[in-house]
Amino acid sequence: MSVQENELNDPKALYRRWEDSQWSPFDIDLTADQEQWTQMNPDDQRLIYWVLASLMVAEERITTKFSGLVGAYGTEEEATFLATQQVDEARHMQFYARFQDDVVAAPATVSEHVDRARRELSPAFRRIFDVALVEAHERLVTEPGDLAAKVRFVTLYHLILEATLGLTTFKFVMEYLERERLLAGFAEGYSKIHHDETRHIGYGVWFLRESVRDHPELAEAVRETMRELLPSVAESLAPPDRGSGSSGDALGFSAVEIRKFALGGLTRRLDFIGVPLSTLLLDAREPPAEPVRSTEPPAPDPRASGRACVSSRRASSPPPASRRA
Repeated sequence: MSVQENELNDPKALYRRWEDSQWSPFDIDLTADQEQWTQMNPDDQRLIYWVLASLMVAEERITTKFSGLVGAYGTEEEATFLATQQVDEARHMQFYARFQDDVVAAPATVSEHVDRARRELSPAFRRIFDVALVEAHERLVTEPGDLAAKVRFVTLYHLILEATLGLTTFKFVMEYLERERLLAGFAEGYSKIHHDETRHIGYGVWFLRESVRDHPELAEAVRETMRELLPSVAESLAPPDRGSGSSGDALGFSAVEIRKFALGGLTRRLDFIGVPLSTLLLDAREPPAEPVRSTEPPAPDPRASGRACVSSRRASSPPPASRRA
């Protein structure tokens, strides 16, 4: 992404794009999906249900844990765009609930769908959405003027959830659906959701780049959030297998392929924001360790008898106790 492209993602421009991108979750034709679902083999059904469970829980969380960011707006333009994002998230949740109602299961409330979906998800997924996101949102609600809290929330929400998890899931699930020629209605709705999410990610990258540029110390808030959650993100990206021992077997891609794609996108965004991935390994709060120098006098040269000693030091590594991990 260039600087010029980032300027196209300021809140005012994003709001105009939102106005031109309206769609209804109730206009998607799911008739063919209803017929195909009953003919799908159980493995495909289980995989699609796992994907749907992940998306359902994610959308419920990011719909209900977003108002704190709206309340922490910096300008009226930002507040206007953020209000549209909350509408988008609710629309996405309605589409997944409708697919559950009309194609997968008997009609139920959104909360019933979410409760059923939670049973399909990993502890890592729950750590991200039920713990980290909830805590970050609660802090932002309590302290809407805390810019560091806002940076942490946007890093988690837009950079981790929507960009790293969301875009990666979309790429590989859509390739699977197209390859297997499955669920055209679901694919249409999912593609419209993806279009909305790219707009949201544009805001997140814009906000983080602006914040780090104006307040360089906030780069550490980005790093801390990434360090804390990247292990859970990597675990959450692995779909269920089909007994082959490969965590990506169900979708037809290896775990290595999936994580490589996710890491590539994350690396590009962090570079553009101004917090390169390589800096996550450094702790900005601690200065580099000074080399350890011996305080002992040099040993005399035994060959120099009755003359001034000419000492020489051998280069050596610091003792193990002085090395930093």
